[in-house]
Amino acid sequence: MSKHDGKKSHDDPANVVYHAEVEAPGTKPKKMSTEVYLKELEKLQIELVKLQEWVKREGLRVVVVFEGRDAAGKGGTIKRITDALNPRICRIVALPAPTEREAGQWYFQRYVAQLPAAGEMVLFDRSWYNRAVVERVMGWSTEEQVQEFFRDCPEFERMVKRSGIILIKYWFSISDDEQDRRFQERIDDPLKRWKFSDTDLQGRDRWEEFSRAKDEMFKYTDIKESPWWVVEGDVKKRARLNCIHHLLSQIPYEDALPEPFKLPPRKQSAEGYVRPPIDSQTYVPEVY
Repeated sequence: MSKHDGKKSHDDPANVVYHAEVEAPGTKPKKMSTEVYLKELEKLQIELVKLQEWVKREGLRVVVVFEGRDAAGKGGTIKRITDALNPRICRIVALPAPTEREAGQWYFQRYVAQLPAAGEMVLFDRSWYNRAVVERVMGWSTEEQVQEFFRDCPEFERMVKRSGIILIKYWFSISDDEQDRRFQERIDDPLKRWKFSDTDLQGRDRWEEFSRAKDEMFKYTDIKESPWWVVEGDVKKRARLNCIHHLLSQIPYEDALPEPFKLPPRKQSAEGYVRPPIDSQTYVPEVY
């Protein structure tokens, strides 16, 4: 069984270790070199593939919730988790604003529909916790709805856990200065500009309101059965590695990867095949 506790272990066949230097508490974390980051990321992604195969073989149901402020690093971490995984086994859920019909449903109803079947992992890029933070701060839900959420959410998650689903929740923490830097980077980059919205701009001016909302959300929903795990997100590379490393530690698994083998000779058809003339098909122009 693979164990990931941040130090070498004879029980860890992959010997996955996070090698980055650890700073003293209270100090600002240093940046990480790309070389070290990519080396460690590859190790962790290999373990994620092993985990995926174990989830499939054992019929596990896994839900991972990613929450945090805008630009805190949720999406980048999710992308690195799923890079090498089978989308039929590990699925990302990023729901849009509810439709008029969904707004009239039980609040958790549209999220329940996204929960995994046996042999699946679901990564929620924002989740039912929208109600407790974003909707509350932006005035999209009433205080009565928020209080009802606080009453219902712990029981909902206990029910999810009792059903056999593995539920893991991450909150990505980021400083206001780093958020501003990332927002400006998005605005300046035409490939990222779509990520910045009017909601981001409004949320930026309500920093303290978001902080209070998050603190109250933790008070009601940081429960023993499904605790919140906080990821320090100011240094993206470290945040991604730390989160993936921790995720692997939360689900006991074994290496279920099939053994490599040499391909046998290709079987030849007894009937001769003649390829149609090239000019009978329409090809994409070779611009490059």
